[in-house]
Amino acid sequence: MPVKNYLQKIALTPQQHLQKLVENRQVFNLNNCELNVFESYQQAWRVPLSFGDFSITSMVRGKKVMHLFDQPAFDYLPGETVILPANEAMIIDFPEATLEDPTQCIALSVNETYIRGTLQYLNEHYNGAERELGNWHLQLNRYHFSNDADVSALINKLTRICQSPDPSRDIYADLNMKELLIRIMQQQQLQLVTDERNANSNTTRLHFVLHYIHEHLTENIPIDILCKKAYLSRNVFFKWFKEQFGITPLQYINRERLKLARQLLADRNNTVSQVSLQCGFNDTNYFVRLFKSSEGITPGTYQLLVSSVR
Repeated sequence: MPVKNYLQKIALTPQQHLQKLVENRQVFNLNNCELNVFESYQQAWRVPLSFGDFSITSMVRGKKVMHLFDQPAFDYLPGETVILPANEAMIIDFPEATLEDPTQCIALSVNETYIRGTLQYLNEHYNGAERELGNWHLQLNRYHFSNDADVSALINKLTRICQSPDPSRDIYADLNMKELLIRIMQQQQLQLVTDERNANSNTTRLHFVLHYIHEHLTENIPIDILCKKAYLSRNVFFKWFKEQFGITPLQYINRERLKLARQLLADRNNTVSQVSLQCGFNDTNYFVRLFKSSEGITPGTYQLLVSSVR
């Protein structure tokens, strides 16, 4: 079960103002992007949808089933985002939508020229020797992912900006959209290097460092050791790591330890204290606080919920 960060709920359209019950749409236009809020109030299948520009969609309420790129269908749930190139056809099912429990999804349609300009600027000004993953680019093969805290916060902020009557909203949207694109690319890069860390453990310093972290995840991992592995000073190492991925080394280590903890908690024979130690946490209270901050519930509650659905 991946970590998710849910979007803030958006007020539903009053029923007397609904124009249709499937994919009822509100539109808010800005210079470089368009916010669409879609709501569906009844079951439906094989509903087509596409955008003329690059789109960033995120689920707010309910469940959809998405059919994309001739790939197997997947459930699309709150706390998740899908990015798509311009004119890519989506086929969508709404298996659970009702008047009492509708689906709600936002879609930010972003001008293609704006996307290219942003990537060109990043590659010209923020693509120095310390960046090991090549040019900045959006990985469209990694189109479906769980929101991290930064991505969800920025989408929430952009949603508020687009709906605002503030005459300066295009300025605010521009600044936040650039950051959102950077955060998405950093999240994609982190997932890519994490997936490749074993097969390509010596390809780059990033692969080497992440491979070492996972080899020693259940042990104490001094930051000074990671600095030596990367052949960087402590200050440079922290700056280098965060520029690549948008998070600190400690945040990454804790994230991966919590991922392991969720797997171990699925076994009712493992106590919370045992899981804490097996995941490299020497302080169970710290582990509990960190887990609750990430998941919204304690490890014990999580274990009960997981075991109840098995």
